Amino acid sequence: MSALAHLRTQALARWQALSPREQRGVSVLGALLAVLLFWSVAIAPALNTLRDSDNRRIQIGQQEAHMLALQSQAQTLQAVRTPLSRDEALRTLQGLTPGPQIQLNVQGERIAVQLKAVPAPTLANWLTQARAQAQALPVEAHLTRSSAPATNWDGSLVLSLPNRSAAP
Repeated sequence: MSALAHLRTQALARWQALSPREQRGVSVLGALLAVLLFWSVAIAPALNTLRDSDNRRIQIGQQEAHMLALQSQAQTLQAVRTPLSRDEALRTLQGLTPGPQIQLNVQGERIAVQLKAVPAPTLANWLTQARAQAQALPVEAHLTRSSAPATNWDGSLVLSLPNRSAAP
């Protein structure tokens, strides 16, 4: 006789040794355990998913709005702009430069920019305007951050201007 068959005969003998009231109690307990197992495996995860769905829907909606805003920004940057000649771009860039904190030096095809204690928001705005209006692209950056009362930047940037010659 195998071990499994031996265990089955022992369980059957114990079951028959129980009174009908005890058999009913063990049956009810077994049924409750089966219901609990079914609940924890099948029903509870589905209810948790259903409860969390509103929060996930809101989170996904926010992510979608953020992605659409990024898409709009990218399309704006990729939009066909009137191409500037190199001279026009240089004049525009010089017009954007706020003062002695940012100094421009033309070096052949590139523009070297020296930064001296430039506040972070000023630098960020200037770089954004340089890209959008003068079509200048940063090629190289060597920056150090100093945090005196506010965050300031020192260092140098190298910008590339469009290579288009002036229209005849």
